Amino acid sequence: MIYEFSDLTLDLDRHLLTRGGQPIKLTKLSFKVLQALVQAAPALISHDDLIDEVWGPKRVITPDNLSQRMKTLRQGLGDDPNQPVYIEGVRGEGYRLVPEVKIQSAQTSSRSSWRGLSSRFLLSLAVLALALGYIAFDKFVLEPVEDAQLAESARQEGHAAARAESHEDKSLAVLPFDNRSSTEGDQFFTDGMHDELLATIAKIGSMKVISRTSVMEYRDTTKKIPQIAQELGVEHILEGGIQRSGNQVRINVQLIDAASDEHLWAEIYDRELTAENLFAVQSEITRKIADALQAELSTDEQLRIDARPTDNLQAYELYLRGRYLWQRRGDENIRHAITLFEQATELDPQFAQAWSSLAATHFTLPVYSDRPRSEHNPLAVYAAQKALAQDDSLAEAYAVLGGLADMDGKWAEAETLFLLAIVNEPMDSTAHLWFGEHLFKLGRLDNALEEALIAYQLDPLHPANNALLGWIYFYQNDTSNALKYGAAAWDLGHASGLYFQAWVNLRIGEFDRAVGFAEQWDALMVQRFTNLHPPPSLKLLIEAKIDEAKKPLFLEMLAEHETIDLIQILLTGYVSFERIDEAYEVATMALDLDGYNRNNFEWYFWQSDMALFRQDPRFAALVTELGMVDYWREYGWPDVCQPAGDSVICNQVNLQSD
Repeated sequence: MIYEFSDLTLDLDRHLLTRGGQPIKLTKLSFKVLQALVQAAPALISHDDLIDEVWGPKRVITPDNLSQRMKTLRQGLGDDPNQPVYIEGVRGEGYRLVPEVKIQSAQTSSRSSWRGLSSRFLLSLAVLALALGYIAFDKFVLEPVEDAQLAESARQEGHAAARAESHEDKSLAVLPFDNRSSTEGDQFFTDGMHDELLATIAKIGSMKVISRTSVMEYRDTTKKIPQIAQELGVEHILEGGIQRSGNQVRINVQLIDAASDEHLWAEIYDRELTAENLFAVQSEITRKIADALQAELSTDEQLRIDARPTDNLQAYELYLRGRYLWQRRGDENIRHAITLFEQATELDPQFAQAWSSLAATHFTLPVYSDRPRSEHNPLAVYAAQKALAQDDSLAEAYAVLGGLADMDGKWAEAETLFLLAIVNEPMDSTAHLWFGEHLFKLGRLDNALEEALIAYQLDPLHPANNALLGWIYFYQNDTSNALKYGAAAWDLGHASGLYFQAWVNLRIGEFDRAVGFAEQWDALMVQRFTNLHPPPSLKLLIEAKIDEAKKPLFLEMLAEHETIDLIQILLTGYVSFERIDEAYEVATMALDLDGYNRNNFEWYFWQSDMALFRQDPRFAALVTELGMVDYWREYGWPDVCQPAGDSVICNQVNLQSD
């Protein structure tokens, strides 16, 4: 069936959307949403009916989650939600297609329906894979190397995407608060109060609130409010300061309309320093902002905004200090944060947020230290379960449990937990990021892209969000976007930007740049991980791909050093030179690794350069042993695989290209 509307043509048989004969790239999920709208036109399709049509009646999707996904479709179409040309949203009701639809021709679609779960949004493997695995489980900062043009291009694209929203007039960035206390040591209190207020405001589902990582880039900035708002893709800015003196605290805030740079509302709160007063101020500020932006609060949102996590001021201050240290990452900081969260929970065993934070610190410590996951994963599970026993709406606790289940290859359990995180806090960028990486690891790249775009819209300056987009576009052979987001990720401090930029430049014949990125990546790994034996060898692999004469040297190195410290180089290297038997020997070795290490090994299955590995009959046995086939039958097949009786065939080389 072919449909024409406005300047677009939707061809269901070819799964193709065009404008003036030129294809428009849409993800698989966006295509299905558009198809549902077109086939329902001119009628309005309700939120529930649209969810049932696209995702199925058993899927856990809320209108807020649907709104996030509609942004991605609008971005692909170039539609303005304030002056819609294609898709009109009716608050509280649903969506309708604006232009008249004409049926050009009727044909029986030969495409089978996609039955999988939509993307509704990470967590020692080879120390090298650990470095790459940062994208899967954490947020970190290394020394950046600027590729200014590409990085800026990605940022500007992200800013434009972030502005394409169904509730654009209710978008907000909470800039870092000024510490106006006489003691510099009170910075933890100022930052903690900022983060807690940001999290409280983000509980309003009808608002877009930029996440912490992106706004912290503007601490001590000299940029004007309109420029900051434009870069972050928001219409409003909240700024303020906190002064603590003895048992008194002063909090002043002002809400600014970014377009006019005028204050919409401002207030100064002088209060006695008690936990009750601090939470009351956070609640009042949140309600004032909601009123100013005409954001409707549901009953559940009102209850969550008014909640008091603890009445113990000392426990709350320990919690704020812990969050301050944990946000800065690093072995010593995270260990200290664990101690502080433990002290907070001892003072108030009912303090759910402190338990959740304790879970998150145990989850992340092994990434930054030599502490074994076998010791900290059970502690993370215990703390997360304690948190949810007190408050079953904490997205962070669900996300940590999801990450742990994902590490253990409990795919369905991980999916459920990530979805619970997203349902409870749709604006939590980390939950979308981790869920996107879960989908990526399982080969569902198109669905992973949906989650990555949402995470990026909510936190456009987060290094891991840029890195995940870069990985997906790299695996999909979308060269221009892979280079853009790879450069942005590395500019923001994410090491994997170097890794896949080396591969992408190799693909397009930019050999000097490919070798240069590979050399930087090798050097960075040696700098960060001194116990690598042998040193990383991405440069050798890239050079062997360029110069056939260097192939024997590279293969000799692989044969001499078949250790888990080189597992991704071993796997991709053997496949690159069609040594598939050796690659499967590496795969067999990887199966004996523990959950986290094996988790990183699975990350490389879906690289387009691994097509020969996937096409081999042994791949079906491998993914079956990993439990992936059972998961795919329930939740949806990878973009390059299809069922074959009781087994699976993965024979596609690629998804898309420039």
